[in-house]
Amino acid sequence: MTFAEKMKAQAIEANKNLVLAEGTESRTIQAARKIIDEKIAKSVTLVGQEDAIRKAAEAVGTSLDGIILEDPLTNADRKSFGRAYYELRKHKGMTEEEAFEGIADPLRWAAMMVRLGKADAMVAGAENTTGSVLVAAFNIIKCKPGIKFASSCFVMATDKTDLGANGSFIFADCATIPNPTAEQLAEIAEASALSCKTFLQAEPKVAMLSYSTKGSAKGDLVDKVVKATELIKAKLPELAVDGELQLDAAIIGSVAKSKAPDSKVAGSANTLIFPDLQAGNIGYKLVQRLAGAEAYGPILQGFAKPISDLSRGCSIEDIIITSSITLAQAASI
Repeated sequence: MTFAEKMKAQAIEANKNLVLAEGTESRTIQAARKIIDEKIAKSVTLVGQEDAIRKAAEAVGTSLDGIILEDPLTNADRKSFGRAYYELRKHKGMTEEEAFEGIADPLRWAAMMVRLGKADAMVAGAENTTGSVLVAAFNIIKCKPGIKFASSCFVMATDKTDLGANGSFIFADCATIPNPTAEQLAEIAEASALSCKTFLQAEPKVAMLSYSTKGSAKGDLVDKVVKATELIKAKLPELAVDGELQLDAAIIGSVAKSKAPDSKVAGSANTLIFPDLQAGNIGYKLVQRLAGAEAYGPILQGFAKPISDLSRGCSIEDIIITSSITLAQAASI
């Protein structure tokens, strides 16, 4: 069973409610139809002006039967959603009138649905930028208690079944925080450990990556990873995490024996925490393009409730898989 198939199966079992914020977007409408037909979600809500959604669905020959349509401009919840938005943003100077007007934006509306429990998971990004999706998430859904910084991960599925979790790994952060501090790296590790349990269904073994292994090199970049390792170990002493480790020491047993013989993670890591966004982004693309690995993501992590961002070049199947992943997350929160 492929990773995508596993995620669909988990989503079906979770039986959660999905909101798709870009309800007038044709690929999104077609994905919603398939998600309902395949019972990947208990319900699917498309957000947008109802007439525009219906016209867009007609244009691609897609039935809206069984799909919920929510028009923020006319919805009975607009006043209560606006009030909730005002309470979240009044410290920034937002007025009640501004909140009432602002909540009609489909991204904000969908995020508020998730915050208030009217949906379990949100997916967007087929026509909105990553920045716009993240702003809605940060302002309305917010981070989990005890987490200050949301991040992202990729699931990398390789044919090297003797490595990682039967050939699969969590790579983080590859898309969100450009130059994380030691504190942020520690939080990325924490969130990624949960992602490992959710998506790989394996106990996380977290490697804090560097160009140094256990003091083999010195410098500020190494010190940051060492500090991050100390922070995550202090916060989650039961978590299998170690660093600083070079990549080969983290995943190859023979190298681990010589470079980090006393480590309980080295040689068997399945969750790889890169020291910065450049390393993470380059790393996942190298493994994808040169090793032929399947790359799923970026998957947002650390938010109080599940939200996912799509590429604007996404396919209908991409939306379905991303929705399945996000619904699987909803079952773990």
